[in-house]
Amino acid sequence: MSLTLDQALTGISGILVTPFDEKGDVAPARLAPILDRALGAGLHMPVVNGNTGEFYALTTDEAVTMVQEVAALVAGRAPLLAGVGRGLRDAQRLAKASAEAGAAALMIHQPPDPFVSPRGILDYLNAVSDASGGLPMMLYLRNDAIGTKNIAALCALPGVKGVKWATTNPMKLAEAKAACDPSIVWVGGLAEVWAPSFYAVGARGFTSGLINVWPERSLAIHAALEAGDYAKANALIADMRVFEDIRAEEMGGTNVTGVKSALIAQGLDCGPTRAPSAWPLTADQSARMAGFLTDNRLI
Repeated sequence: MSLTLDQALTGISGILVTPFDEKGDVAPARLAPILDRALGAGLHMPVVNGNTGEFYALTTDEAVTMVQEVAALVAGRAPLLAGVGRGLRDAQRLAKASAEAGAAALMIHQPPDPFVSPRGILDYLNAVSDASGGLPMMLYLRNDAIGTKNIAALCALPGVKGVKWATTNPMKLAEAKAACDPSIVWVGGLAEVWAPSFYAVGARGFTSGLINVWPERSLAIHAALEAGDYAKANALIADMRVFEDIRAEEMGGTNVTGVKSALIAQGLDCGPTRAPSAWPLTADQSARMAGFLTDNRLI
């Protein structure tokens, strides 16, 4: 039985890769065994068109294809979170397509415009919400420089369900949480390594790219955190830390490279990443990734 949206949001938001074929075109069917494995392990909420899905390397047409095809692959087994963003017209088109495909909620990428303003984001969110027919929205906050007052104003908009907090500042998260309505859901947006710190100040659930490669470990970390067993969670994280360390290198440019390289090693080829992401891993990175996969019996 599929989880409710509230239940799924406080679980693991598994950010799915976007597979490419030999010609470099999107190949969503290649996600089927990866998605089946993750859902079989208990993944609470698959996410399409997220950053691990190379959202900013996709055209809007490709992103529309991905949400349509992934929704069909999920087939109601879990609530689907669909990323939307970029220019307003693109975001509106993708929001409408995501709603029509059956997404349960939208993840709003933080606008990359160099002249973004807090009040402009309010207008942006209202327009995206209208285009989707009012789907719940999760704000993906990668920069907390707009300040607590403006974060609270965004969270007060009708339709905003919560925030995926993706800055390395737990105390700002605690401050923002205290300033907002208690119904807002705060999710750790920096994967497993940061999850204990965010849980400690009141977040629930976390995003994960590891879910593509080792979903059982992600679920075990989540279960430990939900039980308040930080010692166990940290021990489980220690064994997968090298995976996240590799992904964080080159200014984060190997984030998706690490995931796709691990999938290739597992026989689940999703193609290379697109520039400007780094591809392939360096010899040193490849050796460390192979050691991680071998040590944990993932290949």
